[in-house]
Amino acid sequence: MLKDDLQSLRSGHWPTLLGAWLHFEISFMVWLLIGAMGIAISDEFSLSASQKGLLVGIPLLGGALLRMIIGPLGDWVGAKTVGLGILGLEGIGLVLGWQRGSSFEEMLGIGLFLGFAGASFAIALPLASQAYPSAHQGLAMGVAAIGNSGVLLATFIAPRLVEAFGWHQVFGIMLLPVMGTALLFFWLVQPVPARNTHDASKKEGFGVLLRKGFQDPFMYWLCFLYGVTFGGFVGLSSYLPIFFHDQFQIGMVNAGAWTAFCALAGSVARPFGGFLADRFGGLTLLQGLFLVIATLCLTLGNLDHFALAFTIIFLIMFCLGFGNGAIFQVVSYRFKFMMGTASGFIGAAGGMGGFLLPSGFGWLKEITGTFSAGFFVLGLVSGLAGISAMIFQRSIRLTKHKSISEI
Repeated sequence: MLKDDLQSLRSGHWPTLLGAWLHFEISFMVWLLIGAMGIAISDEFSLSASQKGLLVGIPLLGGALLRMIIGPLGDWVGAKTVGLGILGLEGIGLVLGWQRGSSFEEMLGIGLFLGFAGASFAIALPLASQAYPSAHQGLAMGVAAIGNSGVLLATFIAPRLVEAFGWHQVFGIMLLPVMGTALLFFWLVQPVPARNTHDASKKEGFGVLLRKGFQDPFMYWLCFLYGVTFGGFVGLSSYLPIFFHDQFQIGMVNAGAWTAFCALAGSVARPFGGFLADRFGGLTLLQGLFLVIATLCLTLGNLDHFALAFTIIFLIMFCLGFGNGAIFQVVSYRFKFMMGTASGFIGAAGGMGGFLLPSGFGWLKEITGTFSAGFFVLGLVSGLAGISAMIFQRSIRLTKHKSISEI
């Protein structure tokens, strides 16, 4: 299997894939930076449970809103150009966090600005898609999307830097990898692969691309699915440090380390999900996967034992990451010639799901006094997603719609 994977990676322009991965990796780290330092920031401002959820969720909201614009803009102007602009805006957000952020309200504004980092998704995946042939879309985009392992860098390294330098200074330190990434991205990424220079999407205006996205019902359904998988992954990645700290009284550094282990599971699973989806079909895999996620969430009612809770959360994160890869294998077949737009819309739904999860967990914790309610709601929504996938594939078989049934 490894030999097949290496051969598949050689079938496209691998420097572009490397640049796309690096862009997403560093941007994802910046995007979840506030979540990784959430314990220290919350302690300084004495935040309530609902305020903590809002604090770590607001960058995810910013990313969700911006992805919807950045995706079509990348199709229209060029993903490489827009990608460089995103890295520049990330730098501005880090400077604001370094020099400002003296109140909870200011941190909400800075977090919203750091949403530009989350928009990297709508650039990295289209670049990977454009650089590889149709037969290897799931694997190529899965590899690019391993960049969501940037959460590992954020949750594992940032708390240690906070202890050494303070959380304000961490924003300034993170400017260095962002500037280095901009230089490498400019050097590695091929602007527009020759095989796509005559795509119709390149000739269409920005407004036309947006309208196509809004008018496609299949897009809305994929948005829902991705809102559950990616929203669950990124939302939990942002909120788990606070969860581990508040539920089990784990220190900031150790809470970040445990979160990093969980995030690693989801990151590694993503290309694996894309690889298997190339062979067996994304929709086929997703039906059972969502039901497994629902079962795991609903069994997480007893939060008294850390080892048990951590094991279940680890498995949930693995399944969510696997689902992310499988969903975008489906996306690549349905929206091959407007991947920037599709990535923007569907990625926006994922970011919105990520915002709702920590915000909802914090609100439910405040009114119920337990985190179990949040996991129950996540399980319920996952079950609905699994049922919808079963219904949708059955309707495909009945109508024998070839353009979709083959995915």
